[in-house]
Amino acid sequence: MQSGGRARRQPAWHMLASEFSEATLNEKGSGEYDPSFVITKLGAKVNRVIVAGLLERLEVRETSNGSTLYQGQMRDPSGLHYFSVGDYASESMRELTLSLVEKTEVGEPVLLLMTAKSRWYQTDEGAVYTSLRPEEACEIDAKTYALWLTRACEGTLRRMKIHSDSLAAEPTQDGLKAAGVPDQMVDGLLLSRNHYGEIDTESYTLNVMQALDIAEGRMEAASQPAPPPQAQLDVEGSDSEGSDDDVKETLLAIIGQLDQGDGVDFETVLTNAGARGIDRQIAESKLDELSNEGTLHEPRFGWFRIVA
Repeated sequence: MQSGGRARRQPAWHMLASEFSEATLNEKGSGEYDPSFVITKLGAKVNRVIVAGLLERLEVRETSNGSTLYQGQMRDPSGLHYFSVGDYASESMRELTLSLVEKTEVGEPVLLLMTAKSRWYQTDEGAVYTSLRPEEACEIDAKTYALWLTRACEGTLRRMKIHSDSLAAEPTQDGLKAAGVPDQMVDGLLLSRNHYGEIDTESYTLNVMQALDIAEGRMEAASQPAPPPQAQLDVEGSDSEGSDDDVKETLLAIIGQLDQGDGVDFETVLTNAGARGIDRQIAESKLDELSNEGTLHEPRFGWFRIVA
């Protein structure tokens, strides 16, 4: 503790969305200024994170007390981060959020990097969900995103090894320290083992492989600006060959731009198509045609990828 009773600033972890979002354990000290933590399955005891990804959604909501809250989601190759920016945020963070809202409304792809506080909430049924409260954020280019992906993957692999090595050690602080577990991982690993039990890390291995694949050369689609919005297509005349081709080309461009390795979900495609003036029913119909033609395939239901 520092003078004045405030806890020292916690270090930030570079972390993929899958590890953070799967966490269901939290810890909060009893003191007024004690930090709260989210404990991941790999044993990271997280108060702050550095995350990055493609901004998929950012919407404004009015709360019951009359304040304004912006809620968003950001995708990296492993999954989604959910975050919120409220009146409590810094002026620079609020200004950035307003500019990002404008870009998402017109379907402009944005790569975002943020340092954020970890948050969690529990439903009446007892389910626990994680979220983020951004402290700072900025738009980034493909090179910076690739660098962040590399660092996040390095951190994930390091925690996977520490977790694996700890399994043979006595499940006590002294036992883990004697096994060479770093001090910053000891408490989290003990809490994780007691809460989650045995875990399968194969999904994290696949996440890392996919993220590194993107970092090594699949960044162009995720970082190029969207094509300019098209004029609203006339529904009555949409069966013409030219209009059909234009819609299909736009849908393929959207999917190509937003696909970070695991495809693009149905709703995201339609939202981005709508921002370009394409009627939702027409977009749905053309997605079906592209799938039937073999131009698109669904790696899982409701997700689309362009066939190589």
